[in-house]
Amino acid sequence: MEELIENICEYIKKPYTDYAIMINGEWGSGKTFFWNNKLRKRLESIKVNGKNYKTIYMSLYGINSLDEISKKIFIETNPTMNRTLKKVSDAREGNIIPEYVKTGLDMANFFGNFSFSPDRIDFAKNFSVDDKILCFDDLERANVDVIDILGYINNFVEHDGIKTILICNEKELAIKFKNKNIELKTMIAAYILDKKDALVKNTSDKPLSNVIENEISEIFEKSNDYERIKEKLIGETFEYIPEYAYILSGMILKYSYNDKLSEFLKKNTSVIISAFKKSNTKNLRILKHALNDFEKIYDNVLLKYEDINIDILRTMLTFDLAISFEIKSGSASKEKLKDISSNEEYMSLLYTSNLLNDTDNFYLREFDHKYFENNFSKYKFFKFIEVYIRTRYLDEKLLKEDIENAMDSLKEEKKEVNKKYLKVLNGEYLKLSDIEFDNLVIQVLEEIKNGNVSFYDYVLLFAMFKYFIDVKLVIYDIEKLYDIFVSGMEKSAKKHIILLSDIRMDNKQYTDEYIKKLKKTEEKILKNMTKSITGQKAEEVFSYIPNDISKFYKEMINEYRNIPILANIDSQVIYHKLTSISNYDLSNIINLIKLRYDNNTTLLKNEKKNLIHLSKLIDDHLSNDKRGIKEILLYHLSSEIKNIV
Repeated sequence: MEELIENICEYIKKPYTDYAIMINGEWGSGKTFFWNNKLRKRLESIKVNGKNYKTIYMSLYGINSLDEISKKIFIETNPTMNRTLKKVSDAREGNIIPEYVKTGLDMANFFGNFSFSPDRIDFAKNFSVDDKILCFDDLERANVDVIDILGYINNFVEHDGIKTILICNEKELAIKFKNKNIELKTMIAAYILDKKDALVKNTSDKPLSNVIENEISEIFEKSNDYERIKEKLIGETFEYIPEYAYILSGMILKYSYNDKLSEFLKKNTSVIISAFKKSNTKNLRILKHALNDFEKIYDNVLLKYEDINIDILRTMLTFDLAISFEIKSGSASKEKLKDISSNEEYMSLLYTSNLLNDTDNFYLREFDHKYFENNFSKYKFFKFIEVYIRTRYLDEKLLKEDIENAMDSLKEEKKEVNKKYLKVLNGEYLKLSDIEFDNLVIQVLEEIKNGNVSFYDYVLLFAMFKYFIDVKLVIYDIEKLYDIFVSGMEKSAKKHIILLSDIRMDNKQYTDEYIKKLKKTEEKILKNMTKSITGQKAEEVFSYIPNDISKFYKEMINEYRNIPILANIDSQVIYHKLTSISNYDLSNIINLIKLRYDNNTTLLKNEKKNLIHLSKLIDDHLSNDKRGIKEILLYHLSSEIKNIV
């Protein structure tokens, strides 16, 4: 950034120049901020003929005529020009009037009639050009032909040698030129292609619209008026690459009146910059608006939930930024975010989409990976924020639901992290004092008794306690300990059905008789429990078809990934459910079936009978002659089942 400033200062310091310079950068990247906060002060500190330079800044945004530019220059150049003009009656024998002063005199008509005195005016003194720097911003946003504007500016540069800086986005300028008179260009290109028979005989693989677009480029970009006049007017073009940390600190400084928010944003500068860079928008204007939106969100949340966890606020900040960039940058897939009603649905769609390689929700996977790559929170999607960014309406009911659900989710995460028995399994107990270890043993035994240990961790945990007893680290009756573990396993199986699908089975071969006995008990409990639960849950899971099929995917892939619920539901019910869903969902279910039995012969053994019956029902249905897309998909499903079996 400093190198850019120095290069521009060198241009200003040159005794005479007959060219302007250009600062090129993306929209919203902070070019105007750079001018106002860094460049302008440095330029006005440069002296010429014993005087400091005076900068005159003009935004061309929305300008409809060259006269409007003249009016701006007239006012900005010399606030006392009205008084000076009253003394001017005849400049015929005076000094040559600089072009930018002529502009001011031309615009005098806007201010009424003036009677000029015959006294001669020393224009070189009153309207000197050697201490002025003109800056024209937003060149591509003017409503006047850019060629006309550049020609107009060239008068100041070539005739008067005024130091002139243009700030613009050349990429958008190129698009503006390309789209200028696009209807006429299209007609001409189509006419020429037609004469070549290229419209009827399109030998390329490209769509016809692309062929015409290429022809437009071929015809009209060879004689680019913009490049011609730019070459004449612009001596150097500098690429503006913003210093995000510096600009962000300036943005945050504006919230100094809000102590809590200001402190929070300062501590999370890295989060903000990370989200900004990942958005690939390079639009600091969107970032500024996103932070303004977050102020309202932050204040409203803290008003009702003063003790909210900092991690939730940090995730909310990331989500606010992510949603803002996606919506305000005009993402074509932003409707996907609008259609999601809750965090539960968001997480479900992500999970099933990844496993099924669901192309329809590819955007969500990209969105999550882009902004939440290293965020492992179970609560990421805040519907009230999405609604507020999109509609400007802060829904109090949605806010309450989101925040309370997020807080509950965090409590559950902390429960998992704070489980004492994990200190035994991961070896952390070795770091404890004897008293701390004795207390830990008491706490872990309570977790074991109450079924608060993961079902598949019981055998390994028992092996650890058996070791403690063998080395006399713990004094406990082994029979009593065994009974505590069996009772705890039964409670765990009932309490945490989701753990039964957790693929963390302990496959170690134990020689100790007590451990081998507990392993058999584990298998027996698992068999009885899965049979009981699958009988109860099978109909519930299939009830999600067709109205809540994403939840069906989630249940089948997550909670019931290794539980044979298909063995406990009538295959006729499954068949009718499959014929009621869309072709898209049926295609996903074929992928799900492949995934379900991949290297899982135990599950296949339990569900094999029903699968064969389902395949037969499908084949019977397909006995007719005429088939549609659904029948073809059902045929593929039946074939897949036969391959699996």
